[in-house]
Amino acid sequence: MATSNSKNFEPDVGEFIEEAFERCGIELRTGYDLKSAQRSLNLMLAEWSNRGLNQWTVVSKSVAMVKDTVTYNIDTTNATAPIDVLDAFIRETTNSVNTDIPLTRISRSQYSGLASKGSTSRPNQYFVDKQNTPTITVYPAPDKSSTYTLIMNVLTRMDDADTGENTMDMPYRFYPCLAAGLAYYISLKRAPDRTGVLKQLYEEEFLRAMNTDEERASYRIKPDLRSYNRA
Repeated sequence: MATSNSKNFEPDVGEFIEEAFERCGIELRTGYDLKSAQRSLNLMLAEWSNRGLNQWTVVSKSVAMVKDTVTYNIDTTNATAPIDVLDAFIRETTNSVNTDIPLTRISRSQYSGLASKGSTSRPNQYFVDKQNTPTITVYPAPDKSSTYTLIMNVLTRMDDADTGENTMDMPYRFYPCLAAGLAYYISLKRAPDRTGVLKQLYEEEFLRAMNTDEERASYRIKPDLRSYNRA
């Protein structure tokens, strides 16, 4: 027999909710059941943002820097709902040639402790103020306007599950984790006798999904042995 030759399995929100109810051993009967499950699903997506990095939610953002201006909105329109900045660098353009210089992240207290926040030069540090609309502040203040661009890798919020017809903003490999997690969340309200086993399955699925989402880049650890070589 021939295979389907299709790779378009993409359940919508309603189908994920039906799957979760079945795992709880109950039926989806009323409109309120659907509304309650959608609320649980959106709360779970918020929990995923707290658990760690979701690679598919990382986007690159750029901001043209202005002389003497230190604070910038991470997303000027807030369309991507930024959560955090993973890393940042300055792109300096001279004679149409771009040079990228990494920035070092510092904490709010470290930035507050800087003595001369008004000093100007090429920025080399930044801190992220994680308000409802996050901002990024650089140090020192840019000494030029036309040649500096701030480039950021930004962790953003996933799209909400607004209706039963929506599809989910995530890769195919996270579907088992989503179904398991939603079943666990629904069990807290509708099937507490199954909560323990559903919680365990959810954690196992989440761990498998996150392991596949890790970057595959190699790295090298080199110890500093200078103190051992002193006479």
